[in-house]
Amino acid sequence: MLLPYAAVLIGCSGETVDGNASSPPDADGVRHVRPGEEIQRALEAAAADPVHKTVKVHAGTYRPPRSGQALIWFNARHDGILLEAVGEVVLTAANSDIANPSDQGYPAVVNHVVYFGDGVSRKTIFRGFKITGSNHFVTRSEEPVSIEPNAESMKLEKGLFFYNDGGAIKVFGRSYPTIDGVELFDNYASPCGGGVSIEHQGHLQDAVTFQNCIFRNNRCQVTGSAIDVLPSSRAVVQNCLFVGNLSNTGEDYVSPAGRGYNQQHGSGALTVFRGSQVSVNRCTFTGNWNGVDDKGRGNIYKDSIFWMNNLSGGISPGGRYEFDIIDGRGVKGCFVHGDINDLRGSIDPAKNVFDSPDPEFDSQFRPLAVQYVAVGYSPATD
Repeated sequence: MLLPYAAVLIGCSGETVDGNASSPPDADGVRHVRPGEEIQRALEAAAADPVHKTVKVHAGTYRPPRSGQALIWFNARHDGILLEAVGEVVLTAANSDIANPSDQGYPAVVNHVVYFGDGVSRKTIFRGFKITGSNHFVTRSEEPVSIEPNAESMKLEKGLFFYNDGGAIKVFGRSYPTIDGVELFDNYASPCGGGVSIEHQGHLQDAVTFQNCIFRNNRCQVTGSAIDVLPSSRAVVQNCLFVGNLSNTGEDYVSPAGRGYNQQHGSGALTVFRGSQVSVNRCTFTGNWNGVDDKGRGNIYKDSIFWMNNLSGGISPGGRYEFDIIDGRGVKGCFVHGDINDLRGSIDPAKNVFDSPDPEFDSQFRPLAVQYVAVGYSPATD
């Protein structure tokens, strides 16, 4: 018999322990979570504490104890919490001990590894984690807990994209967290957003911020293998690396029949839909199935590297591109070199470097070529 969700967590060794133990802060006001303990329990304790809002999770792998919509989740009551990894902390959607091998998402047992819901501001900081294991597991059940209690009161639609998109991270409603130093790898979602799905539904008071993050080897069936910015959403992406992300692995079953989204050339590691706003600064896109596809207006891409985003594996018949952007006026100071640099011819080549030389990436994708000073992703140093 499974215990209630709030009562158990399966840690890195697979043991089941009592998760109802109190989670008091230490002398410095910090709550600590260790393998075999429940992260969500500490988040709830911090949410109820008007003063002590820091939770530190110690090295280990943390898995869902049973199927549900997310491993951990933030709502308005969790606003202002700092959740930080200490050492190498892996959050995974997978738990083969309880997953059904016949499920299409096996061994994943949650829709999203991390969920940021309505009422979360930039004061909410999520730092230093590694997120993996999502595999298009989907449940619409509100048991054992509803991860989004504000949807009805805020007239937010919990539709296909709420449940299916955002394998590693789902951002929904008035939600603008700061995501810092996080690595998202080997996640899969269908239709969209293998890494991240952002769904503000027109609430553009602020933006979700990604800084110093790595998006690696994430996949999706249709759009936005690393980040999918759904219509009327907003994101800031600073000093991030995108490598090996693959979109268009299968049929577009969302768009009207015969009118697949970007049907000829496919979508990028970053997909930006109409009405959405993004600012991308000092990032590197390399080795992805396409770089960026952007149907927004006035978006910014500055001092970034787009190098050989010609990964194979998708079904779109056209060639690979670095940019497919309707409004390229905000692309400035970028170094661009690929099979197709600028699919729509919308970017000013005088403000960028097309057919740029080899960046000579090191093992951490830091460009060593002298032409690339002060552009592209730079890994954080201790």
